[in-house]
Amino acid sequence: MSARFAVLVRWFISFLHPGSAVQQLLWLETLLKLAGGVLLLLAPMSTIRAFGLPASASGFWPRIAGALLIGIAGATYIEGAWAGSRGLGLAGLVVINLTGAFVVAVAALMGRAAPTRRGAFALWVLVALLVSLSLVEIAQA
Repeated sequence: MSARFAVLVRWFISFLHPGSAVQQLLWLETLLKLAGGVLLLLAPMSTIRAFGLPASASGFWPRIAGALLIGIAGATYIEGAWAGSRGLGLAGLVVINLTGAFVVAVAALMGRAAPTRRGAFALWVLVALLVSLSLVEIAQA
């Protein structure tokens, strides 16, 4: 199952951005983190409601999280776009993805992360995506 998923992901990325497998992974990482970051930065409360996540008293912390995601997306872009870059790299992305997946999974298992089924589903999809990306990146390293 994971081998088929890896082939599907590789095909999708090569369709969007031709290049080496590592460059394609970095491109996908950049797109995912940038999209989430921009949503949280520009419309934090609407994004939280749309994904069924717990309400926040203000948009401050979701905006901070969005800014951090945009920063990681920028570092990932530089790693893939600049020849000879020795920045974040695949190993760094694996650590970021697995840490994020672990924290989200623990919060979801404790039942405090999302008050709705839609929110719980969105969180488990996020965990699955982060772990899957990590596995593909480990295979490429």
